[in-house]
Amino acid sequence: MSIGTISAGADTAPASPAPSGRNPRRGGARRSGAAKGWLFNLPYILGFLGVYVAPVVYAVWQSMEKQMRSGLGFGAPRTVFAGFGNFTTVFEDGGFWSSIVRVILIAVVEIPVVLGLALIMALLLDVVGRRTAKYFRLGFLVPYMVPGVVATLIWLYLYSPIASPFVSAAKHFGTTIDFFTSVTTYFSLGNVLVWEQIGFNMILISAALQAVPRELFEAARIDGAGEARIAWSVKVPAVRPVLVFTGMFSIIAMLQLFTEPIILRQLNPGAISTTFTPMQSIYTSTFSDLNYDYAAAMSVVLALVTGVLAFVFYRFTTRRAAA
Repeated sequence: MSIGTISAGADTAPASPAPSGRNPRRGGARRSGAAKGWLFNLPYILGFLGVYVAPVVYAVWQSMEKQMRSGLGFGAPRTVFAGFGNFTTVFEDGGFWSSIVRVILIAVVEIPVVLGLALIMALLLDVVGRRTAKYFRLGFLVPYMVPGVVATLIWLYLYSPIASPFVSAAKHFGTTIDFFTSVTTYFSLGNVLVWEQIGFNMILISAALQAVPRELFEAARIDGAGEARIAWSVKVPAVRPVLVFTGMFSIIAMLQLFTEPIILRQLNPGAISTTFTPMQSIYTSTFSDLNYDYAAAMSVVLALVTGVLAFVFYRFTTRRAAA
């Protein structure tokens, strides 16, 4: 064989495949890591599906059913598909919508008061020593740590016309106090809500302030800014996302208001009716009227109203912050 033949054979030999850049072992390890991640989150996923998703799906399905009775109403009840009939009744229910408007009006006053006081308290704690501030934070958080039922029972005693120290003090000065008139009912309920919520919101805002670099404050002081100016121009803009977050969740919590009014109602049922809040309307329809399908429809509508209001608040506040 000649040298030319060997050279030709060498030139026509198949080239070795270029490396693809993929490591089979690395791909297998990635899939194994993803599988372990899903397995790690499986308890939460199952709990979320069982506790949140499944009840929502069942409520939507039940809201489209209706109980019918035959034989002039004395026959056995049977479940029939009602479509959007329950929702039509909900939209025509003036009492239910009045309860939503009532809670929104309370929220318009209560939420700014809570967030404003929580912001002021967090700003004051931010200028004191850390060792001193931690004791105040713990003290301010105690009302939030107390369960809502217990906290409301405490204020139920303080509002009582018989046992209240406020009423006794007013009588000593020749006057009387009624915490549940047509006007003072809202202040009494709002006071309980502020007392319960202010500590938790203050902790969130205070934690956000701790994350702000201290160099910004020092730079502002070098420029001649006082503590009030630093608080307004540096600290408040830094915690604005937290204020939006707490405001949005406060709206959701207000539309779910139930424990406080239903307990305070024991003092004056005339001032706080069974349909004072949307949740009380749903509760009354479920356990007093035994109209589960209609209560499910009200729950779905309340969830939609809550979602819309929270979304509008978020978009409005974030748009103003961006501007």
